[in-house]
Amino acid sequence: MPQPHAGIVEPGRLDLAGDVARHDADGLRPPLSGDGWSPLWSGLARVGGVLPPAGRVDADPWALLRGRGDAPGRGRPDGCTIGTNRSRFAALGPRFDADVPPGGYSWWYIDAISDDGTHGLTIIAFIGSVFSPYYKASGRGNPIDHCSLNVALYGPRASRWAMTERGESAVARDTTSFAIGPSAVRWDGTAIVIDIDERAMPLPFSVRGRVRIEPEILGTTAFALTPGRRHVWHPIAPRARVEAHFDAPDLRWSGNGYLDSNRGSESLEDGFSTWQWSRAHIGRDVGVIYEGDRRDGSAFAMALRCDRTGNWVDEDLPPQHALSKTPVFAMPRATRVDPGYRARIRKTWEDTPFYSRSSISTHLFGADGEGVHESLSLDRFVSPVVQRMLPFRMPRRC
Repeated sequence: MPQPHAGIVEPGRLDLAGDVARHDADGLRPPLSGDGWSPLWSGLARVGGVLPPAGRVDADPWALLRGRGDAPGRGRPDGCTIGTNRSRFAALGPRFDADVPPGGYSWWYIDAISDDGTHGLTIIAFIGSVFSPYYKASGRGNPIDHCSLNVALYGPRASRWAMTERGESAVARDTTSFAIGPSAVRWDGTAIVIDIDERAMPLPFSVRGRVRIEPEILGTTAFALTPGRRHVWHPIAPRARVEAHFDAPDLRWSGNGYLDSNRGSESLEDGFSTWQWSRAHIGRDVGVIYEGDRRDGSAFAMALRCDRTGNWVDEDLPPQHALSKTPVFAMPRATRVDPGYRARIRKTWEDTPFYSRSSISTHLFGADGEGVHESLSLDRFVSPVVQRMLPFRMPRRC
């Protein structure tokens, strides 16, 4: 049983799968709090339902995180493997048409490392782009008017970075697809397919190609990172196979990857001051460390292991381990590793004034692993100097 940690308010775990289906089948509803969720909030207790607020029976405010299937539990799957039931697997895929409230955001994040370890990528599709100076300056009233596809490629002679913001007129979405200007993301029932046609910054090279992310597991458990569920994290596919085919740059590779989603009803800087996140493939399992400081002064921390069946196991937090600061902007980096072991930065992918991303080697939950680490400082992000720098990195095209 994971032990509590002094000064840390543990995130709440949200069961997005089985309880709604069972209650509906019985003609019953679980008791609701004022925001439409069952009363929860004690440690990592599971939530018994995802329902719309009273008086809005047709609403689906958390449809992005929906799922169908068995309720999670130790020894029972929190998700679905593709080999079990293809129709059920298809129904558990990401949904792109959920409402995003004013001031809020949704994003879908993918990372991958090539099988030979020489290449990597991250792709983030944003509604209400959380790092957009334009969304911030607008007062964040209309998140759909501030969408972007961030594409970052890492590797020898093939590094590119693109993030062009698009206005509402250039955005189209439905249940299974999300178009942002000339690029598009879609769920085809077994994989996410991303068609990319972007322009890199600061040098305006083309970034054009297709990435296919085929989950091996689809998860139905999400985690509320703040009281009141103002920020929710959903690891959709902790393990996936990724195929990257690019014409510009000329690039072909395959590797292991990861897919998650974050959703919130307020800005990141209103909810947090810092966070550290990492994921690693450790044998057949996936380990995730996610911790940070909330704006209200409390802290959160999770050590999670997802096994090959999709079951999330809450592990004791390993000891903290400081990583080297980034070489240019001296961003602090830290993770957690098993006692007696060290984590190592393999390659710094992103080194910015408020954010870093790196490939790492680690030892977690009894096994060696390779993965991705990120460090975020929202205190740095809100500084006037950083805000003035952002438009040069993130142009806007209406």
